[in-house]
Amino acid sequence: MPAPRPRAVPAPLPFDVPAFLKASGVTTRTVRCATGSAIFAQGADANSVYLLLEGDVTLVVLSPAGKEAVVAMLGPGDFLGEGCLAGQKRRMGSAKAVAPAQLLRITKADMQRLLHDHPAFSDHFLGHMLARNIRIEEDLVDHLFNSSEKRLARTLLLLARYGNEGTTHLLPKLSQETLAEMVGTTRSRVNFFMNKFRRLGFIEYSGGPLKVNSALLSVVLHD
Repeated sequence: MPAPRPRAVPAPLPFDVPAFLKASGVTTRTVRCATGSAIFAQGADANSVYLLLEGDVTLVVLSPAGKEAVVAMLGPGDFLGEGCLAGQKRRMGSAKAVAPAQLLRITKADMQRLLHDHPAFSDHFLGHMLARNIRIEEDLVDHLFNSSEKRLARTLLLLARYGNEGTTHLLPKLSQETLAEMVGTTRSRVNFFMNKFRRLGFIEYSGGPLKVNSALLSVVLHD
């Protein structure tokens, strides 16, 4: 008699955080932010965690001399403001919407209770934070060792959710000043490389949403 064939183990379903929060009876507050507006500011009380549902957000830090640096770029499904869970009393940086954003605000007390009482949610949150830390480390290496052209290409690919299904993605309208802040270079350099990318067919834009051909633009990272 042939040996029984092992049954395939189904892949785990994605963890639906908004549905979990609703089922857990947690009272969340929906926050909507226009492009350029702050979700929270550096130095403000750190008393809540946010879940980004729609849009794009940058985490930025302002130096005593007034110089601003982008620490991370976040997209739908990302948490932000989690420093309060580790004892931060004040926000170490600011969170700004680079596209119209919608978020859920969860109080620090509710977040701590959920992490303590629900292992599945705790595992999801831990996995998310580890993945984000890896991405931030990659961003730091990119900033330290790569040219401004490659940094701009990587920024556009991150905003385009590079790796998702499909090769062409639409980005919300972003000013070149905003891109320069995110990349850590000047507006003139961003303008030069954006024109170059357009000539090569890597991107398309004419006053509307920016269209990124991720498959072509990714070649810049490997030159």
